Amino acid sequence: MELAQIEAFLAAAECGSFSRAAEVLHVAQPSLSNRIQSLEREVGQVLFERMGRGVRLTDAGRSFLPYAQRAMRSLQDGLRVLQAAREGSAGRLTIGTAPAVGTYVLPKLLKVFCDRHPGVDVSVRTGHSDEVLQLVLEDDVQVGFGRPIHHPDVHTVTLYRDELVLVVSSHHRYAKRGHVSLEELARESLILFDRDSSYYGMIINLFRNVGMVPEQRMELDSIEATKKMVEANLGVALLPEVSVDREIKLGTLHKVHITAAEPVVRETAVMYRRHKPQTGLVAAFLALLSQVYGVELPTG
Repeated sequence: MELAQIEAFLAAAECGSFSRAAEVLHVAQPSLSNRIQSLEREVGQVLFERMGRGVRLTDAGRSFLPYAQRAMRSLQDGLRVLQAAREGSAGRLTIGTAPAVGTYVLPKLLKVFCDRHPGVDVSVRTGHSDEVLQLVLEDDVQVGFGRPIHHPDVHTVTLYRDELVLVVSSHHRYAKRGHVSLEELARESLILFDRDSSYYGMIINLFRNVGMVPEQRMELDSIEATKKMVEANLGVALLPEVSVDREIKLGTLHKVHITAAEPVVRETAVMYRRHKPQTGLVAAFLALLSQVYGVELPTG
């Protein structure tokens, strides 16, 4: 059964005439008659009574009519969904992200994006940056966020740089002083990220570069848990500045400057497949990232 047959059947049923139906569909009358005859052969029933210059539905035709109408509506709905997805106004956007980006950066981006595209469904998966890259490569997600990892099949574009800052409890002696040397910090109870996180290596290297090994009290895999430990004065921590902005403003955490030390900066990049035209929702989301961060993102 073909779409052209259903269109011809519905047009003839509405017009009561093969000739008028042919005009509506912009086809020759013999072509329309052939479509209806082939449909009748396929269903094994006569669908129209021929009455001179007009036609009317048989009992079989009237029985078939609501199903043909329903099929046409479903097809039209499907075409509208495809058009909306192509235009970026509806569909599903899948994102992979490192936990820090997913918690502290992505919500603001998605708020803007979903306000602009209210018909969009969003799915977010989290993991370490290398895991996010694998999700992108396997097409499990359309866009990924994490530290820049370059792969020949993936566009990797740095969006922003975020500094790791030292934070202490409001009850810690460094809170009022506002600064500490790296030598003093190495003797403090330092709360570190788990060893699979890139943050762990960045913090350890900060001390190794000056020949020191920090005293470690705890190792956690959650920034939120780390902040709570620091607030409870169980240690101090180097955390992404974007993750502690709220607590610093509230005064539950205090930012302390590390004297004579190079800033510890981490880059965050967006990753998505090369050689794959980015259209619809993905193109709209990449356009938002380009606008927010002022970077050029290739779309092919």
